[in-house]
Amino acid sequence: MDKDVWVLVEGTQFGATPGEDKVEILTPGSYYKKKDHHCLLYDEVMEGTDEITKNIVRFDDDMLSISKKGFTNVEMVFEKNKRNMTNYVTPYGSLLLGIDTDRIDIRHDEDSINIDIDYALDINYEHMLNCKIKMEIRNSFPMNGSLHQETRRKRT
Repeated sequence: MDKDVWVLVEGTQFGATPGEDKVEILTPGSYYKKKDHHCLLYDEVMEGTDEITKNIVRFDDDMLSISKKGFTNVEMVFEKNKRNMTNYVTPYGSLLLGIDTDRIDIRHDEDSINIDIDYALDINYEHMLNCKIKMEIRNSFPMNGSLHQETRRKRT
């Protein structure tokens, strides 16, 4: 994998309302590998604001963590069949999140990494949503000369 990469993150939530709520982010990032551990860095502009949140994703074959710092602050850890607790800090207050990971699948080759995570999310010990994260990390390639973030939200 190259150091300069494109990062596609698709987050899907089920259960809050009928149907599903899906957010997709396509943004440039930086990737490196140290021994058996992978690290990905990318910035995310939160929808409805100009605030930037810096993301650090660390993973190996069995575990993935996402650290967000900026507009929101959280360290989310995903390990198969494990429950992890964390504080989700926003400008409006903090929430205690429970992350119960059902499935984590990390596949990689020399040009790309694909990650799929299924998990249940609770807030203050009350189940709220079932969620999926799909992440695709690809070697950097020209994309219409554009190097900015693109965010799409869909409700089905």
